[in-house]
Amino acid sequence: MNRFNGRLALQQRVLPGYRAPFFDLLAAACDDGMSLFAGAPRANEGIATTDRLQVANYQIGKNIHLCGGAFYLCYQQGLTNWLKAWKPDALIVEANPRYLSTPAAVNWMHERDQPVIGWGLGAPPASGFREKRRINFLRQFDALIAYSQRGADEYADLGFPLDRIFTARNSVLPSPIWELPSRPSTFNLQPVILFVGRLQFRKNVDLLLGACAEIQNVRLVIVGDGPEREAFEELAAEILPSAEFVGAKHGAELKPYFEEADLFVLPGTGGLAVQEAMGYGLPVIVAQGDGTQNDLVRAGNGWQVPPDDFEALVAAMRNALSDTARLRTMGAESYRIVKEEINIERMVDIFVKALNAVQ
Repeated sequence: MNRFNGRLALQQRVLPGYRAPFFDLLAAACDDGMSLFAGAPRANEGIATTDRLQVANYQIGKNIHLCGGAFYLCYQQGLTNWLKAWKPDALIVEANPRYLSTPAAVNWMHERDQPVIGWGLGAPPASGFREKRRINFLRQFDALIAYSQRGADEYADLGFPLDRIFTARNSVLPSPIWELPSRPSTFNLQPVILFVGRLQFRKNVDLLLGACAEIQNVRLVIVGDGPEREAFEELAAEILPSAEFVGAKHGAELKPYFEEADLFVLPGTGGLAVQEAMGYGLPVIVAQGDGTQNDLVRAGNGWQVPPDDFEALVAAMRNALSDTARLRTMGAESYRIVKEEINIERMVDIFVKALNAVQ
């Protein structure tokens, strides 16, 4: 693994629990250590955060949330004082213009001739004042790290130098250390469709229930819990009584469900479990989203469908289940992608490459 010969500071609005392994691995690649600054989410966000890192230093800040929706802004109290205390050789911040305290932190670093890297999803097309504001915001960074190739392309389209754009494909898991699970050449009685995630309306589990009811002769296993579980169970009782709701499972508890499944389907937003499913050699069907899916889910290992499009979901599932041999080949490609290309070790390598490029 590449190394950064320096002291790193990294700002986040909040610290989700799923990001902790990545940040600890990145800290381990920094010769003089890493400190992370983050605050608490809004009460209604439903983000599962952590207050503990094993390797990185963690400084808890105070987030002051302003307005909401399209007008949301956040000010992180104590950000500059943290930098003064940590004295980093480089700073990585979220490339989000809604965070009002970021420019002062960038200025503090630049006054000391220290580089700042922005890390973000990209910059979707805008016009007029919004585009000019976005360009000016991005110009303050010495380099940019994008979550996806689409995000990197969007930064390039705004004129940011190509040699200072790095693509660290979004991942939350290490490369699998187990072998590709072996599956039979034919389905065992019925193909097993697996969903793993929080049971919320935005996950579109209702569409998945409807699709399985229309296709018939499939076994649907739904792993997860959440505020809409009862509503989904009531719907299942009407249209797909055989649907199995097994509740929330975590860690090693998930392994038998992934190994037994033939196809993983996530028809709504979010979905940290997609990479885990791929690590167990599952082809995947996901809803199109912010661009990170484009790198993860390709023609060789799955299908992307428009969100909220029931007919497209049914068509993709029928297509997937129509050829067992092809499905197994696609599952093997899923495994290869997360084994070799998209994992937290690869993310750390790209982050370190970006840091060394601006030193």
